[in-house]
Amino acid sequence: MREILRFQPLYQPRVWGGRAFEAALGRTLPAGEPIGESWEIVDRPEAQSVVTGGKHDGVGLRALLKKHGAEIMGPKWPAERPFPILVKWLDCRERLSLQVHPPAALAATLKGEPKTENWYIADTAPGAQLIVGLKKGVTRASFEKAIIEQTVEDCVHKFRVAEGDSILVHSGQVHAIDAGNLILEIQQNSDTTYRVYDWGRTGLDGKPRQLHVAESLKCIQWDDHEPAPVRGAPTSAVIAECDEFRIRRVVLSPGEKLAFAAGQQPRLLSVVSGSLHFGQITLGRGDNALLPYAGDFQGVAHEPGILLITENFA
Repeated sequence: MREILRFQPLYQPRVWGGRAFEAALGRTLPAGEPIGESWEIVDRPEAQSVVTGGKHDGVGLRALLKKHGAEIMGPKWPAERPFPILVKWLDCRERLSLQVHPPAALAATLKGEPKTENWYIADTAPGAQLIVGLKKGVTRASFEKAIIEQTVEDCVHKFRVAEGDSILVHSGQVHAIDAGNLILEIQQNSDTTYRVYDWGRTGLDGKPRQLHVAESLKCIQWDDHEPAPVRGAPTSAVIAECDEFRIRRVVLSPGEKLAFAAGQQPRLLSVVSGSLHFGQITLGRGDNALLPYAGDFQGVAHEPGILLITENFA
């Protein structure tokens, strides 16, 4: 497997979504729906990425890994193991629910999956915020009281963000994305979310969305107070590192070259801005691609830009 793998996006309607992918990423969206998520790379029973272009055009990621797992992921990769990362674009026209994902120690008991994720802010409206963690001094008792009194917003840690900022959100951290953010989310392959509070909102069907208060209270990390984001900078750096993956931000100049040798590890490339050429393949803003373990790839930047490289997940 020596070719770059690109996939068809899977668009997800969300009550908090909008149409920003059209202007920001040049996408053509399904008509008449608020689209909140674009699942770029996913290997789940309910959602399968399908290759676009190349000799594997039209093949699903699961089928590809069953047949070529060693070439894509490395010689020790079990053919039946799903791809471990899920990559999404998020158009947060409105605020998302306040939520938490179960820590690994509790996930099986709650019949869910742990989910650590990283948010990279690709674009944002003036004054837009993120919500991650609790305010200093908030305890489980004070949080439970705030749920009853509908004052939960007073308990959570809010901070402003700008283009280029990012934050790693671990399983167990209570969090929400505020309105006005366009985010690239790179996460564990999981879709377990417990909503603890939804700001009094109704869903696309006009009914209040389901909450999972009991599950959330079991999962929230009560000693997680006011975590800090990684602020954007005009330099290359590691912006996220955890047991599940590492993400490097690479700032590219026109003509700058990137080389990825065969036999090291698989990698994901996410183009936040600018474009890169890999022979006849061009990756532009918004594109996400998988570079297989067995491939030897040489790329060159066509214009100034920012690339996220996700690795250490195999």
